[in-house]
Amino acid sequence: MDIELKKKLAKNWFKILQDMICNEIEKLDGKAKFKSNNWRRNKKKDEGGGEYRILENGKIFEKVGVNFSEVYGKFSEKFKKKIPGTKKDSKFWASGISIVMHMQNPHVPAMHFNTRYIHTSYGWFGGGIDVTPCFDDKKLKNWFHKELKGTCDRHNKKFYKKYKKQCDEYFYLPHRDEMRGIGGIFFDYKKENWEKDFNFIRDVGLTFKKISRDIILDKNKKKWTKKQKEIQYIKRGRYIEFNLLYDRGTKFGLQTGGNTNAILMSLPPIAKWK
Repeated sequence: MDIELKKKLAKNWFKILQDMICNEIEKLDGKAKFKSNNWRRNKKKDEGGGEYRILENGKIFEKVGVNFSEVYGKFSEKFKKKIPGTKKDSKFWASGISIVMHMQNPHVPAMHFNTRYIHTSYGWFGGGIDVTPCFDDKKLKNWFHKELKGTCDRHNKKFYKKYKKQCDEYFYLPHRDEMRGIGGIFFDYKKENWEKDFNFIRDVGLTFKKISRDIILDKNKKKWTKKQKEIQYIKRGRYIEFNLLYDRGTKFGLQTGGNTNAILMSLPPIAKWK
């Protein structure tokens, strides 16, 4: 398949999924609406850009960010050493969607999803889903991982075990010796078969849409206290620490001239440290 067609198909899917997710969130919340912000990577020349949408102070959602991007150009000489396929040429193209949900009700976990397609001298997919509850919930954890395994198994029986392990290793705070949440799946440099990989990427996106809806409809019914809200704020502090210290997407965006507000949309509106 032609490289440009691959890019177009990937980009179009990420944009469609952005619309689907935002529509679902607004329907679930019933109060707040997304505000859209368009941005360009380089105002002097065409190097792509994107659109990030923010919803705040809803009935269910305290803050949600849904970011679509398509950027291209050249990596810096320093940064290109960290990216595959850049030995002969520093040119790159990247598109993706990233979603972070922070909830009003501390019983509803924070949820994160992203998928992307990057092309240098060759292309690959990456992404994942993970959930960060404030309180231990074995029932939620077991159900969540069963749903992810079902999605992975539809494509390859080896995916779930491999991608779960990669998620556990990735979403970990070494300076605190603790996991960020209950894990999920995480994958990168996926380039075995473009059409099969693209089908998997789309299925992961639709799985996140289903999982997030099911969790919200179940957990948002529970009443919460001020003390539980304070625990949520502390948990958010850990979330911020990971995103600013270790997250690859944050580093990639900032080091490739991405929009700062779009990149940092994952940060919650209120967090605390003790």
